[in-house]
Amino acid sequence: MDYRHGSHAVYQIEYHFVWITKLRYKVLKGEVAERVRKLVRQTCEVFEIRVVQGMVSKIMRIYW
Repeated sequence: MDYRHGSHAVYQIEYHFVWITKLRYKVLKGEVAERVRKLVRQTCEVFEIRVVQGMVSKIMRIYW
């Protein structure tokens, strides 16, 4: 586990995002799906968010 240290606190912040459409309709397909995946990864890089792929889902850990 990675803990962050502030001047008066020690903390670890993790967010679990589930990104899915209602009734699991396949809305993002083909080139659109790839473009969205690329944009999400670029945004994560800009904000220094690490995407950790798990067996079931993805976990985003935000470090600042």
